[in-house]
Amino acid sequence: MTATVVHRLVNPLLLLLGLLLAGCDSGPAKPAFQLTDLSGADFGRNFQLTDHNGKSRTLDDFKGKVVVVFFGYIFCPDVCPTTMGELAVVMKELGQDAERVQVLFISVDPERDTPELLSKYVPTFHPSFLGLYGDADATLRTAKEFKIFYQKQPMAGGSYTVDHSAGTYLYDPAGRLRLFSAYGQGAQKLLHDIRLLLQ
Repeated sequence: MTATVVHRLVNPLLLLLGLLLAGCDSGPAKPAFQLTDLSGADFGRNFQLTDHNGKSRTLDDFKGKVVVVFFGYIFCPDVCPTTMGELAVVMKELGQDAERVQVLFISVDPERDTPELLSKYVPTFHPSFLGLYGDADATLRTAKEFKIFYQKQPMAGGSYTVDHSAGTYLYDPAGRLRLFSAYGQGAQKLLHDIRLLLQ
C-alpha cells in the first residue's frame, strides 16, 4: 500500500475521531423543553399552606413527583377553569404516569376560598388535585416567594374578581423548579414537558 493511499485512509479516520471527541466535551444534551426553562431559579423555593383536607403542606411533601403549581381562585370565570381543565387532560393522557404527578391549586382569594369550597371545586378536575390555602398573610408571603401578582377588583353589588398572574410552575421529582408555562400554552406542551421531567 502506497503512502498516498494510507494518507487518504487515515485523514477521514482522524476527522471522525475528532468529531467524536468534540461531542464528548459538550456534556449531556439539555432536554428539549417546549415551555420556559427556569432551571436554577432562586424563587419559588417553598410554601407553608394547608390543603383542602386540613393537612399542613410544603413542597417537600411531594418530592419524588413532578409538581405542578397554579395560583388561582374558585370564582375565576376563565383563566383558572381553563388551566385546570388543560391539566386534567394532561393527567388523562399520562395514564399510569399520572400517579407520579401532583397538581396544586393555590388560592389567591383566602377570603372566599374556604376549605369546604376548595374540596368541592379542585377535585372535580381530577381526584388527585389538591387545593391549598392560607390566611391573608400566608397568601401574600407565598405569592411574593413565587413572584405572583394578585389584586381584588371590586364589582357592582359589593362582589369582586381577582386579577392575578396566570402562569403555571413545574418542579422535577427532586423538588427543583424547572419550568414555567404561560397561560394559553395548551395541554400538549405541558404533557410533552411533564413527560421529560418524569424520565
